[in-house]
Amino acid sequence: MKNRDILVIAALSAMFAVVLGAFGAHGLKKLVTVEQLEVFKTGVQYHFYHSVAIALVAFASQFGTSAAFRKVAWAFLIGIILFSGSLYGMTAFKALNTEGGNWLGPITPLGGLFFILGWLGFAWIVYKND
Repeated sequence: MKNRDILVIAALSAMFAVVLGAFGAHGLKKLVTVEQLEVFKTGVQYHFYHSVAIALVAFASQFGTSAAFRKVAWAFLIGIILFSGSLYGMTAFKALNTEGGNWLGPITPLGGLFFILGWLGFAWIVYKND
């Protein structure tokens, strides 16, 4: 994967965060409680933050090996899928008034762990390649 590919992934991910944020602000508020909407908003925030982080990884790759930075980008992307995706899913189950979304709860911290590993890896690569 080239830096250009990482930037495309970052841009598309950020676009989806904006679309989902707009959906939450305009469509979801009629379907879920204020508390559930806050859960969804948290997913959107972390989704967007880490989309920008993926772009930052592509630009920062001049400080280390591309392979190492690709791993960091993947960690952020997996974090988005697991963390934000689980929050989106839990909110969707609530919006549809269906049972069964509780299994997504334990996935959220796993996504957070990938975010933490991504940031730690990012710091380590930049520090190591001074």
